[in-house]
Amino acid sequence: MNGGLDRPEVIPEATVARLPVYLRGLIELTESGMATVSSVELADLAGVNAANVRKDLSYLHAHGTRGVGYQVDHLIGEISLALGGGEPSPVVIVGIGNLGRALSQYDGFVAGGFPVAGLVDADPAVVGRRIGGRMVRPVEELADVVTESGCTVGIIATPSASAQEAADHLVAAGIPSILNFAPAVVHVPEDVDLRQVDLATELQILGYHQHRRMASGANAGAAG
Repeated sequence: MNGGLDRPEVIPEATVARLPVYLRGLIELTESGMATVSSVELADLAGVNAANVRKDLSYLHAHGTRGVGYQVDHLIGEISLALGGGEPSPVVIVGIGNLGRALSQYDGFVAGGFPVAGLVDADPAVVGRRIGGRMVRPVEELADVVTESGCTVGIIATPSASAQEAADHLVAAGIPSILNFAPAVVHVPEDVDLRQVDLATELQILGYHQHRRMASGANAGAAG
């Protein structure tokens, strides 16, 4: 591999969003013993079309062989490199309620290169407990946790009222990337990457589409 030196500096956001889906499918293939995969097969796994796959992989300078396809192991390496340089990015979780505890024990983080290395909470009743082999530290020690564990990603799993304060603590501790699960808008400096995961909003969007299907079915029944 060339270490990514000749890759374009920016990959389109739509492609970045599909790369983890490709990676998950490729890992499943290698676990089943498949050494090569065609763009059509990878497209089926990812729920896109083959043209999307070929274009997306071209940003990684990954090109298949006619009649053979792509080498699965090679693609896994290239995509992993693009999604984090192949190096683990330790995670610290702020807020160890029900959601925080569940996230702290999610195996997918480790598989994706994001091992949970720190847990912090503001509730004295939670601080000092051991969850998944890790001790919950007070939020006042967040900077120490980050320094000791080398965390580069912060996850906010607090109630909405505490989300901005959690974000401020993470920024002050030097965390450059934040994933916010709290149902609240938070603000961070421009040099900090912020992603929002609002489960309630996603469910409401599904509810909207469900309502439209039901209404369309009712209208079709009335018209018949």
